[in-house]
Amino acid sequence: MGYSVYTSISQGETAIRDQKARINRRIRVPQIRLIGEEGEQLGIMPTFQAQELAEEQGLDLVEVAPNAEPPVCKLMNYGKFQYDQQKKEREARKNQKTVEVKEVRLSPNSDEHYIEVRTTQARQFLKEGDKVKFVVRFRGRQLAHTDIGMKMLLDIAESLRDVATVEQRPLPEGKSYTLLVAPGAPKSPRRERPAPVASAPQAPVPQPASLPVDAVAGEPANAEG
Repeated sequence: MGYSVYTSISQGETAIRDQKARINRRIRVPQIRLIGEEGEQLGIMPTFQAQELAEEQGLDLVEVAPNAEPPVCKLMNYGKFQYDQQKKEREARKNQKTVEVKEVRLSPNSDEHYIEVRTTQARQFLKEGDKVKFVVRFRGRQLAHTDIGMKMLLDIAESLRDVATVEQRPLPEGKSYTLLVAPGAPKSPRRERPAPVASAPQAPVPQPASLPVDAVAGEPANAEG
């Protein structure tokens, strides 16, 4: 069986899950390639013969590769197959975690204890896989001191570095400043090995000048006799 047939079978199994496959007497091509319930190859045969074989075994004849030449069909319990697929989909939806954005509200007047309590709450949200949006709201004269809210959010981001990554740095939104953090500690930057320091070239050691033979003997070089 060629690669194109295997590809068609894979596409056909998707069609079975989507309830688009032809089964049993709805299959009207003259001949098919038949696959047994356990995946064994049963060869090419007339379609009516495969339909009779399915009925004898109490199974369904399901077309899994309609574009193959000839089309490929499989013997299976079609009702059980659909039930198993629906069960798998329900389990997948049950285990799927939907990421939520939890909002934590603060004000420029929030004291250290309150900020600590709300940060601890945010830490729990992050550990459960949710994102957290911190919002510092300003009212009236507080708008003249937005730097307080900015510093507050930066300090919170720093305190959560071990469990969170800053997804959006503190930004103004109307009369508020917001900070968005996501689960997961930031990766530490990769340390590159320092390049080897090239050794400075050594200055040549000065050699003593050669002396005339007479000087070595203790006689002036230009002494006259």
